[in-house]
Amino acid sequence: MTTRSPPRRRYAAVFLRAVRDHARVLFELRDLGLTRGGRRVLDAVDAEIESGATAIVGPSGSGKSTLLRLLNRLTDPDVGTISYRGRPLAAYDPLALRREVALVPQLPSLLTGTVGSNLRYAAELAGGELDPNHCLGLAGLGPQFAQRDVGELSVGERQRAMLARALAQEPRVLLLDEPTSALDHQARDAVEATLVQLRRDLDVSLVVVSHDPAQASRLADTTLHLRDGRIATPTVR
Repeated sequence: MTTRSPPRRRYAAVFLRAVRDHARVLFELRDLGLTRGGRRVLDAVDAEIESGATAIVGPSGSGKSTLLRLLNRLTDPDVGTISYRGRPLAAYDPLALRREVALVPQLPSLLTGTVGSNLRYAAELAGGELDPNHCLGLAGLGPQFAQRDVGELSVGERQRAMLARALAQEPRVLLLDEPTSALDHQARDAVEATLVQLRRDLDVSLVVVSHDPAQASRLADTTLHLRDGRIATPTVR
């Protein structure tokens, strides 16, 4: 004879499971559309991005970077809605949102001065305390880089300095736009190893834009394939 749980207990279990499932979802994108210069950049985009690591993959011009910029309101859609942790993105203060959801752009854009001054600037914006050696170490740079002028850095070092500056804000989500596109294989492997370690050691989620499906499989649990502004069925590892 099968024993069934009391209705109240069953309802509580269903509710708790729904709460846990909802907590895993970082972003909900519903029917997003965006037009620029008469061209439909994004068209009827529907997707969920969960906690952990997600890659957005597609050819050049498919709308990957634009979609990434939507996630911290550097761009707003013409139509459709985005929610972050169950709350409409439009309800967040943009600056507060960008401290929590930090974008590391494809082309390093550091401020003039030293790496340390860039880290201090980011920490001050976030209203937090700065441990420069900790941030540099997380990004795979030694403490001596705090005194280095940004104009003296290699491309790979600039990319890591940008990552350290983003980490100085103590974000919950890192948006990474082609983080290794300008690097050689050795530097690429080093940056990828850093991202894997960050995800393992910190409670931070990654959303990585890449044109390389192999990189997506190395870094992410789920891959969203974007082509001509539309998302195909996600790939889950």
